[in-house]
Amino acid sequence: MDFGFCFRLAVLVFAMSTAHCASIPDGVLHMECHDRYFMIAVDLSFSKEEPRFEAVDETGVYPITEKYAAECGYSINVHPLPNHVELRASYLSCHTDNQADEVFTFNLNLIVTHEGKEVTHALNKTCSPSVPWSPREVTCELNYMEVSVRSEISCPSGLKKDDWDSIKPAHGSTTSDWQVMFQKADEQLPPLNLSEARTQGYTFSLTDGRLVFRTPYGQPDSFSTEVNGVPVEVVHATLFSRQSWVVLMVDLVAACSMDEGSYDDSGYMMWVTSEALYPSTHSTRLNIGLGGELVAQPVAEDKGYFVEKHNTTVQISIPYNVDGGYRKSFFSEDLFEFYVFHLYLEQILVDEDLVETRLRSHRTLSTPMLSRSPVTENQTVLEDRVFTVHLGDLPEDVLLAAVNLNGQDFMLPFMNTSSSIMMEVVHSNNSHGYTLKVPFDDPVVMHQLSKEDAVLQYSLDINYTLTVQPDNETFYHMAFIEATFTDVSPPAFDAVCSESGISFKLDHRPFDYMWVISIGSDPLTSELAAQNGYIMSNDSQSLLLEVPLFSHGYEYKEYTLNGFSGTFEILMQDHETAEVQSSTVKTCRFSSTEFILCSTDGKMTAVADVSLAMPSGGNPARTNLVDKYCGPKETDGTRALFSFPLNSCGSTVKLDRGSVTYQNEIFYKRRNVNKKNAVSDQATERVMIQCTYPLAGLHRLFSVYRFEADAVGAGSIIHTNGSTLAFQSSTIKPTKALTTTAATRRPFRAPVSYQPAFHPPARYIKVSRFNKPIRAATKDAERNSQVKVDVSKV
Repeated sequence: MDFGFCFRLAVLVFAMSTAHCASIPDGVLHMECHDRYFMIAVDLSFSKEEPRFEAVDETGVYPITEKYAAECGYSINVHPLPNHVELRASYLSCHTDNQADEVFTFNLNLIVTHEGKEVTHALNKTCSPSVPWSPREVTCELNYMEVSVRSEISCPSGLKKDDWDSIKPAHGSTTSDWQVMFQKADEQLPPLNLSEARTQGYTFSLTDGRLVFRTPYGQPDSFSTEVNGVPVEVVHATLFSRQSWVVLMVDLVAACSMDEGSYDDSGYMMWVTSEALYPSTHSTRLNIGLGGELVAQPVAEDKGYFVEKHNTTVQISIPYNVDGGYRKSFFSEDLFEFYVFHLYLEQILVDEDLVETRLRSHRTLSTPMLSRSPVTENQTVLEDRVFTVHLGDLPEDVLLAAVNLNGQDFMLPFMNTSSSIMMEVVHSNNSHGYTLKVPFDDPVVMHQLSKEDAVLQYSLDINYTLTVQPDNETFYHMAFIEATFTDVSPPAFDAVCSESGISFKLDHRPFDYMWVISIGSDPLTSELAAQNGYIMSNDSQSLLLEVPLFSHGYEYKEYTLNGFSGTFEILMQDHETAEVQSSTVKTCRFSSTEFILCSTDGKMTAVADVSLAMPSGGNPARTNLVDKYCGPKETDGTRALFSFPLNSCGSTVKLDRGSVTYQNEIFYKRRNVNKKNAVSDQATERVMIQCTYPLAGLHRLFSVYRFEADAVGAGSIIHTNGSTLAFQSSTIKPTKALTTTAATRRPFRAPVSYQPAFHPPARYIKVSRFNKPIRAATKDAERNSQVKVDVSKV
């Protein structure tokens, strides 16, 4: 048996009302047709006040207020995210031009405020459904429920007693007008005619092929219940009319899940509904999406959604970072964030008569306020001597504007004159952060040294200035970072002896810069190394210094024929006070056939081969200097060791423009020969020894009588052929190592014991250009205005 409807509503002819139009900027307005509704989105920045809408048809203009929207199939929602106001109009809404339920034309007015004046923009759009209409369709909007059924419905497969009981009031009615009767869980309310129902906010309308029932939420005739733990609001309306002995009746039920959603710590927003809202004997099909875009359940799950079914309960889990969701940061004593999801869900249910019901739900879900405090991570590596601090896990709408370091403000980016660096780092979860690098030696860094505890501590007090966009809301985040070095002590070199000198190595430590490395009173630099003949290499790992023998800085002791001890000292001075706090001292034993040392305190020490300056079979012990009382301290078969003050033993002195040279000669004295200072006729060479000092280092030479030099002198042992003694000019720079003229060697002879020669006490220097030289200078020396003085007689 078919129940036919005799409803026929008059077809409304559209007449557009006049509006004051104005141009709308690009990007402000967006209009879309969806499968069962038309959507308008207007940017909130377009109007000083919240935009308003009006519905327009041939009968007039109707302001869409909150109450009118719920009754007529409109939903107006202000979305701070993404900063627009949105209107959704059902295809079955009031004032919509409906052509055979296939073509729907919407005519609306948008009213905005500019410069204190209201401006009206006329909008229109024609839409068609993207999918065919189902026999029953239910829409759960944010502010209303809408049910539409096909106007021709076949009889159900079975009639139950409860169904008959609901027909009784209609059968007993004496009127043929259409009436509606509402039912609650255990209560059946008296019938109302349609005009009375409309005054209470209910809407009934008939299209070419569908009967439409619409009701706002929270009506007196609605009731709330739970279906398997899901909160549900239900309005059960039965529309009927008695025509003679025939009763026409349509059962209209609007049931919607009222779940508000929940958020779990795993990052999912969850919403539940029920499959039992309408009869279904087949598996429910689901289409899920955000912002009105639906996709099939498998596609949604590929995007990260989770769909779980427990009995008849369906739980939709939305990942917090899914496309189509919105998030917002805000600051209130701390940084917080929340997420907003405009869920759109379609459930397709099929009952035992294979009648399909489509249930569509629009729900705006939002997470609670989630703490999002910025995270500061100290990534400093002490060996790098650079503070490295990462400010991370910042939402994308939070930006860094400035930074304060130990009380000093810095705008970003840093100026080129600053050694600090700030780099932005983008993370894979749509958050970002900033990495700050500040060298320990930057003037902004504070440091404190505890010498008693041997602890050095650097500190950086950071105050970040952050802004929340787009409102540019400012807040601050502070962090205090320390870097501590323990066992802080002056650096110490490792030293190794070699035949040619001493090698020093220092492994760098981050805090070694607090000390100045010096040689004597001079800081060790590459320039000083080059000047003194050192070989130095310095990189980030270590400092290597090779000090050749006879370079500036050596101190020589323990002279013997077998060699001497050379000591080199490197000082560590406090960077601020210049106080010497430690030193590395290395003493090495050096051996050489011949050598000469010229000390800073005016002493000449020489080991010379005198074999060719003696007669055959002569004894080196019988050699002496110009002063016959100055004999060797130690001898062997061919060599003699002399050590004496420069201004003694008959030494002569020569002044040049840039240096002063002290010279003496080694003689052999024969036994039982009366001739004073005679040498053997068999001698083939003479041996002269001399020390040359730069005048620049002898600043006390003429102010005090005691010899004092800033640096050791350069010595020479000169073996000359022939019998003529000429004063030799030094050609060796003070920083050069010893040079010795080679002599013909004789076979080694065992040393002869002897009595050391007598050495009179040291005498002081007295030099005068007008004194006559005791010993005659050569003609070449006189031509060069050289002055020779026998200082032993002065």
